[in-house]
Amino acid sequence: MKVFLTGGTGFIGQPLARSMIARGWNVVALVRNPDSPQGRALAKAGAQCLAGDVTERESMRAGMTGADLFVHNAAWYELGVSRDARARMHAINIDGTNNALGLALELGVPRNVYVSSVVYYGDSGAEARDETYRRQSPYRSYYEQSKAEAHDIAMRYQQRGLPLVLVCPAHVTGPNDHSVFGYYLRMYLSRLMTPVGFSPEMMISPVHVDDVGAGIALVAEKGRPGETYILAGDPMSVREMFELWNTKPGGFKVRYYMPRWLARLLLAPLAPLQRLAGLPAFLSAETIAASSASYQFSSAKAQRELGWAHRPARQMWLDIIDREIELLGKREHRSLVSRLKPLETPE
Repeated sequence: MKVFLTGGTGFIGQPLARSMIARGWNVVALVRNPDSPQGRALAKAGAQCLAGDVTERESMRAGMTGADLFVHNAAWYELGVSRDARARMHAINIDGTNNALGLALELGVPRNVYVSSVVYYGDSGAEARDETYRRQSPYRSYYEQSKAEAHDIAMRYQQRGLPLVLVCPAHVTGPNDHSVFGYYLRMYLSRLMTPVGFSPEMMISPVHVDDVGAGIALVAEKGRPGETYILAGDPMSVREMFELWNTKPGGFKVRYYMPRWLARLLLAPLAPLQRLAGLPAFLSAETIAASSASYQFSSAKAQRELGWAHRPARQMWLDIIDREIELLGKREHRSLVSRLKPLETPE
C-alpha cells in the first residue's frame, strides 16, 4: 500500500512513519529539506522523502498521485508565538490543511486521515470528555485557534465527500519533547527548576508519542470514514505531574504555586528574551493563558473500536525521564540553550 505522509519529520511524524513502515506500507513523506538530519533519519527508517511544503499545493501532487492512503500530519506547534509569526502558523496549520485535503479530494485518494488535536474542543472542565463534546470556551492560544479552524476545514471536506477520518491526540509527550512540558522537564533535570509553579489544578491527559504514532496508524488502518477518534492517556493534574517528576533527581521540588495573574506579570516579559536566545517562548502569556484550562479527554472509543492502548502515566513519565537524562548526556554543547532545546535527531 502506498501512503503519502506530511509532517513525517516532526515529533509525532517520526514514530508514526516507523509504525506504518513496520506494517509493510510504502511511505512517501513530504519533507521541506530531505537532506536535513530529520529527513535523513526518516529515509534511514525506510521512507521515501519528497521535497515539498504543505503551503505549496502543487509540491504535493506527485507524491499524492496514486496513493492508497493520505495522512496529513503536518502542523506547527508552539505557544507564545509573536504576532509576526502568526501568519506563518496560519499558512502551515490552516492553509496547509486546506491545500492538502483539497488536493486529496481532487485526486480521489480513497482513504485519508487528518491529525487534529484535542485543543479543537477547548477547555474540558472537570470531566473527561469524548468525541461528542463541543467547545464551551474561548481560544487560549493562537495555536489552539489555528488547529480548531483547520479541524473545521477537515470536517467540511468530509461533508464534500472526502473519505476522511479525524484523529485528536491529547497532550503528546515523550523523550526530546518540544512542547512546553518538554522544556519544563529539561529545566528540572538540568537543575534550573524553581520551587514555585502555577496552575496546579490544570488537568491533562498526557500520552506517549510512540503510542500516538501507533494509534494514528490504527486509525489509518481501521478508522471509519466520517468519524473522529481521541487518543488520550491517564488524566492527571499539573501538581501530580510535578510530584512524579520529583521522584527523580533534578532541580528544586515545586512546593509553592503562585496565582496566574502573578505568573503572567513575572513570566510574560521573558518571551522576547527566549526568542532572542533561539528558544520558543515556552514561558509566555499564552502559556499561562493555556494553563487556565483543562484538557482532560477519554480515548474509550479508540480503545473499543481500534484496539488501541496506551501505557500508564506513572511508567510513561519515569521512562521519559530516564531517556531525557541519556539525551542530556549526548549533547556536544552544554550551554543553557543547548540543554533545553530538543536534539535534532535523538539517535
